[in-house]
Amino acid sequence: MSDNREYFYRRLHSLLGVIPVGIFLVQHLIVNNFARYGAESFNRAAAFMENLPFRYFLEVFVIFLPLLFHAIYGVYIAFTAKNNVSRFGFFRNWMFYLQRITGIITLIFVVWHAWETRFATAINGTEVNFALMQGILENPFMLGFYIVGVVSAVFHFANGLWSFAVSWGITVTPRSQVVFTYISLFIFVALSYISISTLFAFITTQG
Repeated sequence: MSDNREYFYRRLHSLLGVIPVGIFLVQHLIVNNFARYGAESFNRAAAFMENLPFRYFLEVFVIFLPLLFHAIYGVYIAFTAKNNVSRFGFFRNWMFYLQRITGIITLIFVVWHAWETRFATAINGTEVNFALMQGILENPFMLGFYIVGVVSAVFHFANGLWSFAVSWGITVTPRSQVVFTYISLFIFVALSYISISTLFAFITTQG
């Protein structure tokens, strides 16, 4: 019974990491990418997201609760799972190891980012806009922190897609798993480029 429950939790953890958490990550990166076209463009995109119908319902039930489960169970996996060389081999075990490390880094980053841009701004009545992000990222330490955090989140998502495809029977043959490895690496590189260029756009574009 406990094995069945753990199997269910792991599949649910994998599913929530892609739907809806992974989709939210990609959407968040797309909105932030408007910073590359100037402050006004970013502010319009951010205002659109702020004024979505049923925003608080979506934030709680589509983002926060799935993310909370994914984070808690992910921490459990990170500190209890062991590499399985006999099953997946050297490269895939390194990917699994990096998945656990980036999961912890991403959790720390997300908690800080949510506090800084959601909760602290709500308490202080501060608008979440281009000027806010520019002020944060002009600090070299915070810029470095955001680069590490965002790249970790992107890697965790892209590599997690591979685990999701295996767990849910999408890639069942060794060849399909190899092909999907290249797909996930491409997603990681593409989203990392978008993410890092967006961060630098906040500090190189006039507000």
